[in-house]
This record gives sequence, structure tokens and C-alpha cells, in this order.
Amino acid sequence: MERSLRAARAATFTYFILNGTLLGMWVVQIPPIEERVGISHAVLGGFLVLLGLGAFLGMQVTGPLADRLSTRVVVPASALLCGATLVLPGLASGPWALGLALLVFGFANGCLDVSMNAHAVQVEKAYGRPVMSAFHATFSVGGVLAALAGAAAAGWSLSPATTLGAAGLIAAVVAVVTARALLPTEAPAPADPAAEDADGAGGSHRAPTRIWLLAVLALLIMLCEGVANDWSVLHLKTMLDASESTAAFAYGSFAAAMTVGRLLADRVAARFGPAAVLRYGAGAAAVGIAAVAVSPWVPLALAGWAVFGAGLSGCVPQLFSAAGHAEDGAAGANVSRVAGLGYLGMLAGPAVIGWLTHLVPLNLTFFLPVLCCLVAAATAGVLRTPRTRVPVQP
Repeated sequence: MERSLRAARAATFTYFILNGTLLGMWVVQIPPIEERVGISHAVLGGFLVLLGLGAFLGMQVTGPLADRLSTRVVVPASALLCGATLVLPGLASGPWALGLALLVFGFANGCLDVSMNAHAVQVEKAYGRPVMSAFHATFSVGGVLAALAGAAAAGWSLSPATTLGAAGLIAAVVAVVTARALLPTEAPAPADPAAEDADGAGGSHRAPTRIWLLAVLALLIMLCEGVANDWSVLHLKTMLDASESTAAFAYGSFAAAMTVGRLLADRVAARFGPAAVLRYGAGAAAVGIAAVAVSPWVPLALAGWAVFGAGLSGCVPQLFSAAGHAEDGAAGANVSRVAGLGYLGMLAGPAVIGWLTHLVPLNLTFFLPVLCCLVAAATAGVLRTPRTRVPVQP
């Protein structure tokens, strides 16, 4: 059993890396695809919303499906679908074809995202200690692999269709080979009527109130992540007059700190509990982004982005884990609710910041994520419940 559990954990790592790689392969091919299709940056921005909408729809469909059919079936099927649809943006011959391709690829990406997180919850239950954050850290490894593969493909003068098609084919092989190591889904335990009444839920037909609270917290935290993804570089360049090369370190420091933080967060959660990770992590993130907002110096701003990333790093994995552990037999559905609302936050955050820049300078808009982090820190106690806590082995 111990050997099969280690194999399942390794397989879960593989699917997280695979998801990061497939999404990253699309990202690195954006410039040549945009040029070939002949669209502006503004039109591309609208199409990226379609990518996000597709992901949201995929999450809502796949979560309950994973509970019904088992993640052992749905995870590799989702990975195959994601690999197969990756080539579609590379084949698009016009704007409408590209928009449709991104909607379909986004749907497949959402399917893989939720199903692999639902399986990660199974692995975490079997281990009896927090392991979720490390899975999320390896997603970033996939982005690095995609960047390296994209650079190599550009050096060989490969077309986007060839590059994306080859990546999708490799992903399909990896998905099939890795599938056998996944854990089978256990039959759900009998429902506890008293617990359902306390949650205000009627079984699987209605999510407990706690799940929606976790989803709102995911929205706040992932809104903050979206702000860093889309505005960190521009902040250093426009507000602090940094060069393009220096400005790139803003996102680099955020992403590096987030990756390292996620590698460490499981141990912190095991010792102090998931609520502490969210409370103190979100609190630290609020301090970091506040420092960015008021800093007149590039080094302080870079340090602020790093603290922001480190603070946020363990928050989302704890929320996903809590959702997955909240109800027996409903891990997929509950993770899809939390991940779906969180994903909407990640999409909305950059747009809200852009709208606020019409009213105040860019740096002052960062007090919105400060507020989001403070709310998350103040309400972190929602994680401190017997039904969402992962038992810790001595």
C-alpha cells in the first residue's frame, strides 16, 4: 500500500507538471499566433476571456463527474482532452477560429485542473498530512519546461501548429502511462444528517455554506494573484521608471517566492494548521503589496512583490484542500466550486485594476488587494473545523 501511495503521489505531481506545461506552451506561442491570425492586443485580450470562460465551464462539468466516475478515469481523460485541444490555437486561420479554439482548450484545461486537484485531495487523505501545496508548486515547473520547449521550437523555426501538436502528443503519452498509478475512488461514507443540517446542505444536491465561504476566499486570494501576474511588471516600468529588464524582475520575484513558499507550506500547515497558513500568509501578503504601493524605490518594490508572493503561496492550496475534505464523496464538486469562483477572481482582478487606473494612479489601486488579503486573514478561521482539517500523523 505504501508503495502504491508513493506512486500515486508521483503521478499527481506528473499531472500538475503536465497541466502547467500545456498551458505554458500556449502562452509562449501567443506572439506568433497573434501575428499570423492578424489581431490586435485588445482583441487578444478579449479572446483570453474566452479561455477563462471555457476553463470555468470545464471545472463545473468535471467536478461532479469526477465524484461519479472516479478521478482515476477523469484525470487521464481530461489530460488527453487537454493535449488534443492544445493544437487548435495553432491551426486557427482567423480571429473567430482562434476564439473558438481558446474556448475549447480552456474547457479542457479546466477539466484537468479540477480533476487533478480532486485526486490530490485523495492522496492527501491517504497520507494523513498536508501535501497539497507541493503539488501546486510543481505546476510552475511545467511553465519552466514550456518556456524551454518554446525557445527550442523557435530556434528550429517550427510553426505554432507543429510545436503545439507535438506537445499535445507527448502529453497524451504521458497521461496514458501515468494513469495506472492513480488511486481508485473510495465509496463515500454514509451521510451524517446532523452535520448536513449544521451546514445547511441537503447532501450532494446543495453545497454547504462553508464551501461558498471558501470559494469567496479563493476569489479574493486569486484576484490578488491575477493582479501580480498582469500588473507587477508594468508597475515598476511606469511608476518607478525601471528599465524593461529590471521591471521583469517584479513578476520574477513574485513567482519565485510563490514557488518556494508552496514547497514549504505543507510543513507549516502540518505543524500550525491550515488556518494559520491562510491568516499569517494573507497578512504578510497585505504588508508586501502595501510596501509596493507606497515604495518610491525599485529594490523595496521588488522585495514587496517577493513578500506578496510568499504570503499568498500557501493560501489557495489550503482552500482547495479544505473544500476537498469537507464532504465524503463530493471532493470533485466542492473543489470545482471553490476553484471556479477563484478563477473568476483571477480574471476579474486585472480588469478591476485597469478600471481603477482611470480614477487613481496605478500604485494606489494596489490597496484593493491589500483589502482582499486583510479580509482573508480576518476570516481564516473558516478553515479551523473538524470536517476540513487533515489529520496529522505524529
